[in-house]
Amino acid sequence: MTGEINLDRRGLLGIAAMTIAAVEIGASGSAFASAGELRASSAHRHTSFGVLKSVKSGDLQVGYAEAGPAHGPVVLLLHGWPYDIHTYVDVAPLLTAQGYRVIVPHLRGYGTTRFLSADTPRNGQQSTLAVDMIAFMDALGVESAIIAGCDWGARTASIMAALWPERCNALVSVSGYLIGNRKANQKPLSPNGELAWWYQFYFATERGRLGYEQNTREFARLIWQTASPAWKFDEATFERSAKALDNPDHVAIVIHNYRWRLGLAEGEERFDAYEEKLAKGPRISVPTITLEGDANGAPHPEPSAYAEKFSGKYEHRTIAGGVGHNLPQEAPDAFAQAVLDVVGL
Repeated sequence: MTGEINLDRRGLLGIAAMTIAAVEIGASGSAFASAGELRASSAHRHTSFGVLKSVKSGDLQVGYAEAGPAHGPVVLLLHGWPYDIHTYVDVAPLLTAQGYRVIVPHLRGYGTTRFLSADTPRNGQQSTLAVDMIAFMDALGVESAIIAGCDWGARTASIMAALWPERCNALVSVSGYLIGNRKANQKPLSPNGELAWWYQFYFATERGRLGYEQNTREFARLIWQTASPAWKFDEATFERSAKALDNPDHVAIVIHNYRWRLGLAEGEERFDAYEEKLAKGPRISVPTITLEGDANGAPHPEPSAYAEKFSGKYEHRTIAGGVGHNLPQEAPDAFAQAVLDVVGL
């Protein structure tokens, strides 16, 4: 059963503005210039998805944004931490202008998404988010889609492509192949590598959990700044996404996610079979474009480290112009172009 959640009094105006923008984009064509020009041309183009929808699926009542023709080919866009659906607020109208139905859900622990039962473990292990999204597609009657993501969303999209390739027409993944292996995660990195993951070790402690709970917004702002050092986001842009971190399950999901990665928290037995497959580093056969910003300040692998993980048609693009970790929001035109191009590889 679906419903609507009006998070913005200007919601209808936001939808109208998005529709107008889509018409204008469609009229001007879909050709894009260089990454730097694209990034500058799309700054502050849109501010809201307007009225969000809601659907019961799996363990969750998922809150999501949707735009574009109801019967158009579907693009599922997945956000990461500590971001939210507004990662794609400028990407969506570029895709709807080309006839795509764009769906952007809040992941578990974010925004308007809620657990249906207080008894469900607040589990953040990697396979659960992918299972959530398969259930979400089922609830919407979406058989298959282009799956695209950034950060946690990129990992989730890659898992969906690896375990359920029949549901994934193509994949766009920022920072490439992010499927994790808990045994490998227990091996030490170089000192510089460990330094980049400082917050993962912080979250492993009770002090870290309390610190994140008490200072969620300040923590998120720091990650935004360090992960995208050249991105000059304003306060309104940050606050728009920071509201999603007020979700009552957010802290529990984030802490469990990072502790699970290090083997400091257990997952659920019902997901063991998925994790066993993922631990083997399965190759991804669907058409894929991976993206990386030239100024990504977050921990990320080099493209050469994961290229062989994509056994189907594949292309990598590095986006220039000071683009950081939150690539879809910093360079929406380049991200949208990858989505448009990936099915034609």
